[in-house]
Amino acid sequence: MKNMIFNKILSAKEWDYIWKKFRQYPLAIFGVITLTVIIISVIIVPFIYQVPIDKIDFSQASALPSLKHPFGTNSLGQDILSRVLFGGRISLTVGILAMLVAIFLGTTIGAIAGFYGGMIDSLLMRLTDLFLALPQLPLLLLIIYLFREPIKQIAGGELGIFILVVIVIGGLNWMSVARLVRGNILKLREMEFVKAAVTLGATSHRIILIHLLPNVLSIIIVAATLGVGNAIITESTLSFLGLGFPPDVPTWGQMLFQAKDYLTTSPHIAFFPGLAIFLTVLSINYIGDGLRDAFDPKNMK
Repeated sequence: MKNMIFNKILSAKEWDYIWKKFRQYPLAIFGVITLTVIIISVIIVPFIYQVPIDKIDFSQASALPSLKHPFGTNSLGQDILSRVLFGGRISLTVGILAMLVAIFLGTTIGAIAGFYGGMIDSLLMRLTDLFLALPQLPLLLLIIYLFREPIKQIAGGELGIFILVVIVIGGLNWMSVARLVRGNILKLREMEFVKAAVTLGATSHRIILIHLLPNVLSIIIVAATLGVGNAIITESTLSFLGLGFPPDVPTWGQMLFQAKDYLTTSPHIAFFPGLAIFLTVLSINYIGDGLRDAFDPKNMK
């Protein structure tokens, strides 16, 4: 049967079919193109456009976009384009690493709860419910506020905040992944191939890693895609509230925080980092929607 779940990772033919389905969604293709352009820009363009991110020129303060400064300058005369490109590297890296933390925690907890069931499942799901019930933003702000100084002393200013932000964002966004993985593992563990593996003497770890997780790969991929956008928004919120990276590190959220006092006189200072966040998160969400539909078993033929 074409729609049944197989005990293997998707074959090349199935991946080809998924890609064909994905291409049928124009917004998803728009998301791929936009995100690719953003990633290439933040990686390659700084090697071409070599304007220092910290060069202060008060004679050019709050200058409008021009040939010399395509995105204009901020209140200190610093070039906004170079800062947006540099900040993009940090924001995207935080988003990807925080997503990996959330996916690892969610997949591990969900797989263990779904496979073993019973008391283990009950305890892990109550833990998940507890994290879901916590007010995320106030808790996030509290943790950052309490631990930012100790971790700065251990790992330094920029690296310490980077590690803390990644761990905290990822550690507070794994619950939906855990529930999705658990629900699918509960169904998969009752199927014939799992029972056959148990009969043949396969260990629990092998069954989870080799037989079950490949069959929830599509769910994990979609959750990971959407998790990157959520992490970028969260990091930007922290920086905007002044609890993210230091003021001299121009992340997109930090740039918006510094631009809030100039919205009426120099709106371009906030427009370009805001546009970068908007396009990045929008394109990631479009990609996630396209992947969700492409991986939907109802669409498989």
